[in-house]
Amino acid sequence: MAETRRRVRSSTVVLGGMGVLAAALTSCGSEPDRRCVDRDSYDYLNGYKIVADKNCTSSGTSSSSLGRGGTSRTADADWYYDADVSGGYADYGTFSRSEAVDRGGFGCSGSGSSGG
Repeated sequence: MAETRRRVRSSTVVLGGMGVLAAALTSCGSEPDRRCVDRDSYDYLNGYKIVADKNCTSSGTSSSSLGRGGTSRTADADWYYDADVSGGYADYGTFSRSEAVDRGGFGCSGSGSSGG
């Protein structure tokens, strides 16, 4: 009977270790969550206003025309990574993709930028 308990415990440890390993491997290769935001729209209580993805380019900052009903204004739209999203606003994130990748894993090597 004591042997049965040991087997259960060791299999639990093995399965738990496999889960940690799987989480570490998937976090290294995944893209960080991102939202396109208007950098000029920061609100102290809410954060940055989320705008349509088409206002951001995949490579970085884009200047777009935002507005409704014939009114337009130039917006400084950019990708905002790993933010808390609520009510059309994003806050507590970063505009640096490499910083967002560094935050997200178990110390993934080669994912950050190197200093010079």
